Amino acid sequence: MSDTIALISNISADQESRYLSALVAAMPDEKIATFRTMNEAQRVQARIAIVANPDPADVAALPNLAWVQSLWAGVEQLVTAWPSGGPPIVRLVDREMSRTMAEAVLAWTYYLQRDMPAYARQQRAGVWRQQAYRKPSALTVGILGLGALGAAAAARVAQAGFKVAGWSRSAKLLPGVNTFSNDDGLTEMLRISDIVVCLVPLTAQTRGLLHAGRLAAIKPGAALINFARGPVVVTDDLLNSLDSGHLTHAVLDVFDEEPLAPDSRLWRHPQVTVLPHISAPTDFETAAAVIAENIAAYRETGVLPCGVEIARGY
Repeated sequence: MSDTIALISNISADQESRYLSALVAAMPDEKIATFRTMNEAQRVQARIAIVANPDPADVAALPNLAWVQSLWAGVEQLVTAWPSGGPPIVRLVDREMSRTMAEAVLAWTYYLQRDMPAYARQQRAGVWRQQAYRKPSALTVGILGLGALGAAAAARVAQAGFKVAGWSRSAKLLPGVNTFSNDDGLTEMLRISDIVVCLVPLTAQTRGLLHAGRLAAIKPGAALINFARGPVVVTDDLLNSLDSGHLTHAVLDVFDEEPLAPDSRLWRHPQVTVLPHISAPTDFETAAAVIAENIAAYRETGVLPCGVEIARGY
């Protein structure tokens, strides 16, 4: 191919190097170069850019882009900074990431179902006490967001014997899942859920989705898992809900700012489990394979992959 594919990133040098190696291995017939190493002619000719948290100015310096492929499933940072009339964005839809996320959701659902936070507190206090066992079929896991990640998680949790409810902006039907949509449906799903799992994309509509009023709508004694984005949950409102005893525990893998500040109250709260954004890391090789498929199809047909709806944010 005559045009060079640009890799534009604002990530660590090690991560960028690993991505570049995986992409080159997956597309041996393509020319791929980091943006900073491309000459002016290559930048003008580039039709495709692969990006990870890019500087918008770097993207704008490629005037003839047909489309932009994100290396990440989440595209909120891209969408927020995207210029009007900018090239279409294609987010990463990786089956391996869906499997990894479903695995993580099930693991931490078991953590809550088997009262691991209570046993950890008892160990620190030297207390020997058996908590009452709750079988999976007695608990409802409510999943916010039924896209690729949410649907995979819902299926995996249902296979493990839990009752599963799911909410999405638009109505969906999933086998074995009690599905809800719109604002009334959200309130109803929260009301019946023993464990609420956040997997929605961060958009203007989902920022602050779980505020004090909606947290109060969750079934008393329930727990929360946030594997979406930090701003989906209003942190102060969550802490108030935990302090009041309305919610019993929160497993948080995402935060308003990352890394989480050392002085954040979340680190020391006895009813919070803090994770360093590890629920579903991107697999370099499988991500590169998915991107290679997208680019090969475009080269063959000239048809752009299905892109992000900028107005919706995903």
